[in-house]
Amino acid sequence: MRLHRLLKEILRNRDGASTVEYGMILAFIVLAMFAVLQGLAGQTVGMWNSVSSKSAAAMSKN
Repeated sequence: MRLHRLLKEILRNRDGASTVEYGMILAFIVLAMFAVLQGLAGQTVGMWNSVSSKSAAAMSKN
């Protein structure tokens, strides 16, 4: 409930400086999320490549 009330208060706020500040905070959060997801994607691709090569090696032994 507190978050809902806070969001309502932010949306009602007509102060331009606060709006810009909230926009910048949101932009930094999005940039951080992109950076984390990019790093995670690299690790995930590496993991699946390892699984693929190990599976191919195991299948070629038969």
